[in-house]
Amino acid sequence: MFGSFPLTRQYYYHPGKKSGHCPADAALGIEVAYTPALARLICLEGGDESSYLQGSNHLREVGGIHVSERQIQRVVARVGESAIAWQKRESAPGHSDAKIIYISADATGVPMRREELEGRKGKAPDGKAKTRMAMLGCVFTQHKEDDEGRPMRDNESTTYLSSFQSPSDFGIGLRREAIRRGMWWVKETVLLIDGAPGLERLGRDYFPDAVQVVDFFHAMEHVQILIEALWGTSDAVWKKRRRHYWKKLLSEDKVKLIIKQSRKEAAVQGKVEEVETALGYFLNNIERMQYGTFRAKGYFIGSGVIEAGCRTVIGKRCKQSGMFWGESGADKVLAFRCIHASGRLDSFWKDRLNSRVAENDSLALAA
Repeated sequence: MFGSFPLTRQYYYHPGKKSGHCPADAALGIEVAYTPALARLICLEGGDESSYLQGSNHLREVGGIHVSERQIQRVVARVGESAIAWQKRESAPGHSDAKIIYISADATGVPMRREELEGRKGKAPDGKAKTRMAMLGCVFTQHKEDDEGRPMRDNESTTYLSSFQSPSDFGIGLRREAIRRGMWWVKETVLLIDGAPGLERLGRDYFPDAVQVVDFFHAMEHVQILIEALWGTSDAVWKKRRRHYWKKLLSEDKVKLIIKQSRKEAAVQGKVEEVETALGYFLNNIERMQYGTFRAKGYFIGSGVIEAGCRTVIGKRCKQSGMFWGESGADKVLAFRCIHASGRLDSFWKDRLNSRVAENDSLALAA
């Protein structure tokens, strides 16, 4: 990791290609003239919660290792392709003795360079997009509840997966991850998501046997939207009481009663159209909002794990002030961050070395 040494090895050139290769590099795990240990550290800095420049400064100040920000970016780009592929790999089904396995997914915007956004519609006043949506998925397990019957997430059981794919394409990789984590062995599978139609389809297509639960926090956000559709945005005490009352009804599997009461009030207020629009979220998710039943079964009803993941895995690295990404660069950095957050760095680097050695066969003899 420290210092340098000369390495003499054979270089093979193929006339039909623009460049050749050094078989010894693959056998020894050399990455752009860096040893495996230093390459791993460089990628760790490149995926850390700072810029490539800060990573370069950190290596120099802490370890006396002089690697420019451009070189960090270069190594991340080189190894990042493997990190992306490793997230999507197929592997044998894993085993788990957990009581419940949870699958969760969400999306968050990553600020992109202008050329990455051409032709895309966005929510800005001018109709132009400022970000690209990055998907983040996670899988974790639960063995037991606490003394008060509240579910307890297994320590260090959360693994992450990222992509800029559409929810439907992302579902393929997320299902592979769930199978890798032992989904076939676990008696109960719970899909924890918000009420977005794309995520609902993801669950229906790739986890048809799972219990779908709409995140309780998102449900309460839409309760607030419903209240504002009825009575405006003023901050009145009686509106807070109504919000608290409807929260209680949600907790008791009485979402249909909320719909009935709000429609009755809408007729009195003369706001039928506005209220029906706000009720669409509840009407589409009645079966996935049976929170009293879910709690009685010991399920989590909040998607706090994936929400926190969007902030830490994606937000802290890719949504800093002044940052604008290319999709390819962001995809590679997020792949590293997911592997790191999942506690799988050792497995990834071991697999990368073995894969490079396996692919480093001699060129076929000319016919």
